[in-house]
Amino acid sequence: MTATMIKKLLLLVALTVFAALGTTEAATNAIVLDGSTTVGPLAKSFASYFTKKYGVRVTVSESGSGNGAKSLINGSCTIAAMSRAMKPEEIAAAKQKGVNPVAHVIALDGLSMVVHPGNPVTSLTKAQISSIYRGAITNWKEVGGPNARIVVIQRESNSGTQESFKELVVGKGVKITGTAETQSSNGAVKSRVSTTLSSIGFLGLGFVDRSVKVIAVSGVLPSVTTVKNGTYQVSRPLYFYTNGQPSGSVKQFINLPQSSNGKAIITELGFINR
Repeated sequence: MTATMIKKLLLLVALTVFAALGTTEAATNAIVLDGSTTVGPLAKSFASYFTKKYGVRVTVSESGSGNGAKSLINGSCTIAAMSRAMKPEEIAAAKQKGVNPVAHVIALDGLSMVVHPGNPVTSLTKAQISSIYRGAITNWKEVGGPNARIVVIQRESNSGTQESFKELVVGKGVKITGTAETQSSNGAVKSRVSTTLSSIGFLGLGFVDRSVKVIAVSGVLPSVTTVKNGTYQVSRPLYFYTNGQPSGSVKQFINLPQSSNGKAIITELGFINR
């Protein structure tokens, strides 16, 4: 092998190593989020802003809060986006794998009860909503509405919104009626309720629009004021979870909801700043 060939070979090896190091660095610097469909719009807007400002690639998947927790435990995401707190069994599973879940509250949400705009009912008590979802109340006329069977819409079992609703309204461990329809996202619930006159469902506040009607819970509608002062009884925090205390670009991203730009994003998307 000639000296020229050796030089070319060494140069090729050097370039290959450099490229590999560059790829590793890019992968290391990338931030991966997975989890809640409710937190999804916030995560995506934060990601877009953060990438433009800092040049750090941020990817967002919306597989549900439960899957977000699993992804963090398995090391397949940097941040788990969750619309509920991690369960004790999830934290225990994380600890077994050497993962230390740390919760960061990024915003507040009023879990909104929605019906078709043509439904005359404007308010239900928590007890009435619970009875509807347990199957004890099955007709709108039982709660001051028309003589029509109530079409109950819920979320899938892996949903943090479903978990929050059950804990805040129906009762933890209480079985929801077997006639309830299951939808896979806030958008799917909204679409079903907006086209079904006798339906009822629940959405994150940021997903509410004129295609559905929000009803009051015990006379109180969800709003910035009622969620913050606690008078709206069906409210919850929204979370980012990290493995241990974040540092570097992950810390910058986690701190974004506390910044003026982050707060503006939260407000613009219809959620509530802490």
